[in-house]
Amino acid sequence: MPTLICNCNDTMPLDGAALSRASGEPLKVHRLLCRREIGDFTAALDGTDDVIVACTQERHLFTEVAAQAASGTHGRAVVAAPVRFVNIRETGGWSQGAKRDPKTANAKIAALLAVAALPEPDPVPVVDYRSEGAVLVMGPADRALPWAERLAAMSLEVTVLLTAGTAPGARLQSGIVPAARAYPVHSGTLQTLTGWLGAFAAAWETGAGHSNPIDLDLCTRCNACIEACPEQAIDFSYQIDLDRCRAHRDCVRACGAAAAIDFERPPAITEARFDLVFDLNDAPAFTMHQPPQGYLHAGADALRQQQQALALTQLVGEFEKPKFFRYKESLCAHGRNQTTGCTACIDICSTQAIHSQWHDGKGRIEVTPNLCMGCGACTTVCPSGAISYAYPGPEMLGTRLRTLLSAYRSAGGRDAVVLLHGEASGTPALLALGRAARAGQAQGVRPNVMPVQVFHPASAGLELWLAALCWGAARVAVLLTGDEAPQYRAALIEQIDVARSLLAGLGYDGDAVSLVEASDAASLDQGLAALRPALQALPPAPFGAVAAKREMLEFALDHFVRHAPVPADIVPLPAAAPIGAVAVDTAACTLCMACVGACPAQALRDNPERPVLGFLERNCVQCGLCEKTCPENAITLVPRLLTGDAARHTVTLNESQPFHCVRCAKPFGTAQMVESMLVRLAGHPAFAGAAAERLKMCPDCRVIDMMERDPGAISGATLR
Repeated sequence: MPTLICNCNDTMPLDGAALSRASGEPLKVHRLLCRREIGDFTAALDGTDDVIVACTQERHLFTEVAAQAASGTHGRAVVAAPVRFVNIRETGGWSQGAKRDPKTANAKIAALLAVAALPEPDPVPVVDYRSEGAVLVMGPADRALPWAERLAAMSLEVTVLLTAGTAPGARLQSGIVPAARAYPVHSGTLQTLTGWLGAFAAAWETGAGHSNPIDLDLCTRCNACIEACPEQAIDFSYQIDLDRCRAHRDCVRACGAAAAIDFERPPAITEARFDLVFDLNDAPAFTMHQPPQGYLHAGADALRQQQQALALTQLVGEFEKPKFFRYKESLCAHGRNQTTGCTACIDICSTQAIHSQWHDGKGRIEVTPNLCMGCGACTTVCPSGAISYAYPGPEMLGTRLRTLLSAYRSAGGRDAVVLLHGEASGTPALLALGRAARAGQAQGVRPNVMPVQVFHPASAGLELWLAALCWGAARVAVLLTGDEAPQYRAALIEQIDVARSLLAGLGYDGDAVSLVEASDAASLDQGLAALRPALQALPPAPFGAVAAKREMLEFALDHFVRHAPVPADIVPLPAAAPIGAVAVDTAACTLCMACVGACPAQALRDNPERPVLGFLERNCVQCGLCEKTCPENAITLVPRLLTGDAARHTVTLNESQPFHCVRCAKPFGTAQMVESMLVRLAGHPAFAGAAAERLKMCPDCRVIDMMERDPGAISGATLR
């Protein structure tokens, strides 16, 4: 695969020989690849293999040159190879540390190039949107009406919902309903707003209880009401200020036959569908951290109104985005037997795209793909791996991490720190830091800090962090820039606490996993400077990346246990841990086996031969379904790591002697269950005398005994 590197006018200490040895192919260090050496790029295109260009600044230039080569604009047309881009300048060569330690900087660059050469991920399904430009403009008259005029002039199909009149002190012209009825103007109180780009459904209320008694559909805009109102409570948006109105009803009389003003109009709900929503109210209609695509809230901020209106005009047409997730219902621990267990994905979703779905007593989750924005936090907190990230999948991200660390180590790098960062905010922050370092205003991205871009920093969690440490990372950090939803930060902190407890419990440096929180280049520079390598180094693990979350976690835990500086049989963990045991109060447990039926991971098991409750700890995901299902409140979750083979073998949590029918001696139930039942029903009049004795019989013998003692009762019950 042709790889083109450039030292960007001698601003990076690139070692061509070292990079060639690391890549296994001869690499020429260009000086100005995007200018006088562009011919080397066009020559590399004449082939079938992808071309890697180690420059992202001139991506558009190289893409344009490749397109021209393919079309034959400058001579012979070629079948131009696909071009990939990787940044080695701001993230590698432009740091103060690269000058002091060029060997480590070149090892990092070799690793970044190795990752760029990996096969592209398999394509994922897409989610489609179609918007024809029907926009609902909501807000006070002095905000909504001027923007409605502008958007209508841009050929958008405008509908206005006025939620208030013109604010006191606003310019007269800003709140005037247009004289020509060019688009619908309504006045009402928004009741519901749901949907997404191309599929919004809005409902608003008019009539009694609403602030405006004027029906704008009936209003002829003759202004007779404005002239008649003695309190000047009506403005040119045809909204009545009820705080100023003194109920003279002069406006009603002036309106006359038009009958547009009615203070006693019965309530009515109007429903309509829109492609876009432009919300100019102070409080947004959607309160979640990430509102649906196609909904733009600007409030009273004039600059934001301009920005959002511009964005609005770009949302007309057909669009698609990746379907970011995969879901395996068979692994889901959401609910069983009408009991809700794990709700981690529902609780954390910042777009409210995930909700419960129940069928025949079994709970699963449903994800609305049009609302999903791809943060991946649901996949990070899912204990079972039922919902997993697909853009790319954990097997692909794991392969990237393993390749990165292996190539870095092979090129002579040491003390690798993996920095996971988001595409939207983290990448620009790192690029800005690299430029500051080039200008001598910052240290920049240290030579041993390996930036790994993911779509969102919340999309990678515990199993991938631990796997990276097993593959050779001396530390793993996650970069947050402050743009993330608060619940994502909280979830990452919980996961980091679990990782630190695991590491510390086995004698490793617990600080090997951490957050870097930085909102600007200066704080990012300080945060990266604090990323010291962990004290202990693990030998590189032989396992590869897999798609199954639990399998990846098991591989990593086994590696940590095998090389633990301080071996331990049991490591206590925080409550958020997805691994652990259950404790059973044997005095309370009746071995009814309700917990076995509820367990989605087959961690709790029964024995068809005798009353025994077994437990396979390796399978437990700590979902809590058994704890919530137990009618005796006899189960408690115990988050922990049980090391060694013990976690792979079924152990007995409780067992009891079977109870034998007092009539036929056939075993049924357990002695403890029958005894508990007898104690509970001892004072009940329906279970006195012979009825109490029947509780000690198997079901067949109970029927026989009832027939012998009272045949009529049985026949009567049958007839009924």
